[in-house]
Amino acid sequence: MRTPILRLVILVSTVGLLGINVWAAEKKIQEDWVSAWSTAVHEPLAFPGLPPTPVFDNQTIRMIVRPAIGSGRVRIRFSNAYGASVLEIGAAHIAVVEHGSAIIPATDRVLTFGGSASVKVPPGAPILTDPVDLKISPFTELAITIFLPHPMSATTTHFWAQHETYVSGPGDFTGSAEIQNASVTTAWYWLASVEVPAASSFAAVVTFGDSITDGVGAKQGQYEDWPDQLAKRLSGIAVLNEGIGGNRILHDGAGVSALARFDRDVLAQPSITSMIVLEGINDIGWPHMKPPAPKNGAPLQTSPFAGETVTSKDLIVGLRQLIDRAHQHGIRVFGATLTPYEGAGYFSQDGETVRQEVNQWIRSSGAFDDVMDFDAAVRDPRHPSRFREEYQSGDYLHPSAAGYRAMAAAIDIEALRTEPHQVPVAKTSKK
Repeated sequence: MRTPILRLVILVSTVGLLGINVWAAEKKIQEDWVSAWSTAVHEPLAFPGLPPTPVFDNQTIRMIVRPAIGSGRVRIRFSNAYGASVLEIGAAHIAVVEHGSAIIPATDRVLTFGGSASVKVPPGAPILTDPVDLKISPFTELAITIFLPHPMSATTTHFWAQHETYVSGPGDFTGSAEIQNASVTTAWYWLASVEVPAASSFAAVVTFGDSITDGVGAKQGQYEDWPDQLAKRLSGIAVLNEGIGGNRILHDGAGVSALARFDRDVLAQPSITSMIVLEGINDIGWPHMKPPAPKNGAPLQTSPFAGETVTSKDLIVGLRQLIDRAHQHGIRVFGATLTPYEGAGYFSQDGETVRQEVNQWIRSSGAFDDVMDFDAAVRDPRHPSRFREEYQSGDYLHPSAAGYRAMAAAIDIEALRTEPHQVPVAKTSKK
């Protein structure tokens, strides 16, 4: 028979344990950080005609991003993934954008790293800032500003930013209301993601692909790319654009291959429920790229990628790998058909045959959890290997703003909103 004292001890212990469990649950919710915005970092692209890799020295860089979800608290992830030396950030700020490089001064917040205003990031490593209180609504533009006190080559970048980036002359202007007399670039530097605390019910969709996902052909600052337009339709679900211009599934060249970067750009993202894959057109096209015409009787050149020709079977094997690896993590995979490209500089009839075979497999194999038929959304019904004229941006490879709208409109958003409980953790794609 239990004594009154023993019963009291048991009661106090039980209440204490319940209190600890409640505290732990609340603490877990507070510490569940997720990406509200992210980009795929890569090495500088080595394409002919592109400017050399910039070197910043005693300069301030202000980068503009637009998360699709709001929050009252935020932190930033920077990355030195491709750095060969230590990245020193002398100061960093975050604020809400007013216009251009101008911020709303009352929203300016100093970003710290373990309480310090500066940080040294080892080669290959990411770094998280300390959280700051900042009220942001969905689709609010944020300015993330860093000061680099010493010469630093921008070896970790994202070339095609969806907004202009502003670079100062000499000096630390991280807290300035505007970057005066700034030079303008098209890239983000060392910036990987904007993170916010979210409850366990938070969901995010990754869009994984090449320049057509990255938004090439859309006007910077207008958010005309299909992932941004999808985010507007979904409302309340983060859409994380992990496209890299020129990227391929099976080979490096514009960033590492999709197979190589998949773990970092998709699987490492917290709370991902779904992924849309649109990739493969560069695998098909690059081996048929036409080099510049020879001069002064020089011999005719071939594409430097001529030895990297792929078949539809090759691409299907690569896509199956992405599907299986995602399914192991409970992520649904939506396959997007490859859009037309006749008229592009690297078009070939052999490549078109491969594209059609891959698209037929995407539509009919059942390997994907669902299919987004971008090809059908933008092709010319009278000439299916080409874009509809109003849907291409001028190079017959990248969509126009209208083309990107048509792609976003072709996505079944209810399928993306559905809870992914029906996807087994270790599902294997159908053969």
